[in-house]
Amino acid sequence: MRASGNCGIRLRRRSAWLWAAGGVVLLGLLPARADDPGPPETMPEAVKMEQSTALPITAFYDTPATLASTKPGDLLRQEAFTGYTLPAGASAIRILYHSVEPDGTDVATSGVVLVPAGPVPAGGWPVIAWAHGTSGVARACAPSAMSDVYYGGLGLSQMLEAGFAVVATDYHGLGTAGAHRYMDKEAQALDVVHSIPAARAAVPSLGRSWVVDGHSQGGAAAWGVAELQARLQDPNYLGAVSVAGATHLARLVTHPEETAGAGFYLAWIAYAIHTRSPEARPEDILSAAGMAHYGDVTTKGCWLYGYASYHGVGTAAMVKPGWGDAAPVRSFFDQNAAGAAPIKGPIFEIAGEADSAVPLPGIQETVDRACRNGQAVTFRSYPGLDHDPAMGETVADQLAWIRDRFAGKPAPGNCPT
Repeated sequence: MRASGNCGIRLRRRSAWLWAAGGVVLLGLLPARADDPGPPETMPEAVKMEQSTALPITAFYDTPATLASTKPGDLLRQEAFTGYTLPAGASAIRILYHSVEPDGTDVATSGVVLVPAGPVPAGGWPVIAWAHGTSGVARACAPSAMSDVYYGGLGLSQMLEAGFAVVATDYHGLGTAGAHRYMDKEAQALDVVHSIPAARAAVPSLGRSWVVDGHSQGGAAAWGVAELQARLQDPNYLGAVSVAGATHLARLVTHPEETAGAGFYLAWIAYAIHTRSPEARPEDILSAAGMAHYGDVTTKGCWLYGYASYHGVGTAAMVKPGWGDAAPVRSFFDQNAAGAAPIKGPIFEIAGEADSAVPLPGIQETVDRACRNGQAVTFRSYPGLDHDPAMGETVADQLAWIRDRFAGKPAPGNCPT
């Protein structure tokens, strides 16, 4: 399918902005257009933008009654889907598969397998397991239920054009029924790992070897996959790319000024903490301003809706004083930090030096911790890049690192000796 002139309107809006204490400014990742209204400042505007790429949540996403009789990694359902905007000749197969919660509870998880154009290479298509960044927590926020697959213009198209198949999980609770375990790196990592055998069952032309590549929430998931593989020891797993990985959430408490323009994420983090620890009520974490739209942003809309709902509300204003002192909050942050647990294989961590959603100092903390623990980390920061450009403008470097893993080249990392 060829890209149309209207593809990725929502994604173009999202990928062209940066958040700063002084407001939102156009970054210029993609060219401005005369008909571009800019970021949504009202919920009706956000709804209109999100509807421009929204696809229906059909019965395909429903959990089958046979879930309990299958095992993690099993393919539950598949369907060819032609409603995405992809590079010419590429194809898509939606999948529903068996995954698990960190406590072992069975869940159904949806996703999509994107296959490049052209003849299948010897050994099958090399596989990138894609872990997406924050889309929201409502069921409708599944990337496979968006015509641009949410990141179509921020890496997925380039991966396909480079000859990689992409296995893109939605994470359970997005698309499928049930709570989304937002920012739970082990939950997201399990969804990534179990998507691979399910994708191979749906698309036999996939090769055996694979890497994981993730951005933001997905960057944390990539660390989680590397940690899981230290136990699973899948010989076909080759390494991880983490772009702006959100593995240092405690800095939201200690350095709220670093994310002054990205306060709306805290509504979803309060949701995540409550999902993990029901005794931690959102109203005990969020201020009156933070609770004002909590019910809506966790059930009705996605990223743009959340942005517009809290337009102008800074990080510190979203939460109550002392919110980070509660034991469930501290436990959530500790559980989702990275760099201490053993990992399998090398990891490539990318940071934007102007990132105001996942700021550089926190990423540097994770990298320093990993280096002290002897992990094979390659770290690179990019001057002037904010959160989404850190993904979109570094795809060539990500793919170069990934090609080296498939070629069997060593990746010793660049930690200080």
